[in-house]
Amino acid sequence: MNRRKIVIFFGGCSSEYSVSLESAYSVICNLNREKYEPVPVGITETGKWFYFGGETEKIKEDLWQKDPSCIPAALSPNRGERKLLLFREGGIEEVPVDAAFPVMHGRNGEDGTIQGLIELADIPLVGCGVLASALCMDKDRAHKLAQLQGIRVPAAIAFGRVHNLQRVLEFAENTGYPLFVKPVKAGSSYGITKVQDKENLKEAILLAFQYDDEVIVEEAIPGFEVGCAVLGNNELTVGEVDEIELAGGFFDFTEKYTLKTSAIHVPARVDEDTSRRLKETAKKLYRILGCTGFARVDMFLTPDKEIVFNEINTIPGFTEHSRYPGMMKAAGHPFSEILDRVVELALER
Repeated sequence: MNRRKIVIFFGGCSSEYSVSLESAYSVICNLNREKYEPVPVGITETGKWFYFGGETEKIKEDLWQKDPSCIPAALSPNRGERKLLLFREGGIEEVPVDAAFPVMHGRNGEDGTIQGLIELADIPLVGCGVLASALCMDKDRAHKLAQLQGIRVPAAIAFGRVHNLQRVLEFAENTGYPLFVKPVKAGSSYGITKVQDKENLKEAILLAFQYDDEVIVEEAIPGFEVGCAVLGNNELTVGEVDEIELAGGFFDFTEKYTLKTSAIHVPARVDEDTSRRLKETAKKLYRILGCTGFARVDMFLTPDKEIVFNEINTIPGFTEHSRYPGMMKAAGHPFSEILDRVVELALER
């Protein structure tokens, strides 16, 4: 049987490089081998591309770069060719590909950059396209679009490296503490600080600038965070809503990947009507920001059951134990089925 060749991109020049390795390992292991042949392409933290033909376990352990199977690689940008180029010692080998699946998180992977290269080459893309990827990565602009459609977002102020600090301090004073200081374009809670008072605000801003050239200061929304997995292009499938229960602080990098003091409840501990409203809002946000394929929509639910938009992750964590697969599994869709479907959606487009 002729299997479709799917290029799986992993790694990348991103603070979330290590997270990508975990997700890619899981995707490659669970992809339907009767229908698809994974073609792993790793991108190092310095931006070098290699085809990787070694044991999949080495991706998870970050030993893939040292494997002798690594061959320098690149996508052919020639529209219609749909080929991966392998630069072997004896010449260039052309590998035909049927679709590309970036399993990369954060900058240079989830922000529309690699999506642009894939679309330029006219290769079917698994997941969101250029515009949706770029918009969802940008917390400030995503919030503004959602707000225009009548969805509540946190009060916020965004600014670049050249900014009026007094204006930021006035916003903080008027909004009240605690506040969240975040890089505008970053994921996995890198560079995010929950600020309790004025004395720590400047330090938090400096930290956020280590991850991006723009920073956003947001009000803290009372209540708790919920998420919703959405799948599809036109017709949408929605997973069960999940709920993040925190013992204190916020859902930072450590909590996201270890759950030391927090817990995730699937389904969320909310009534049926609230669950329905959350799902409908998630679908609306997915469409507002032009998402296709799949994405995880994160929101806050206040004590008064008001829904507040947080962000959309266009390439959420994709291990078998990650939130997105967990929400879909709770709705009756196992991980292997989800992978099958997201590739089919790319090929349909």
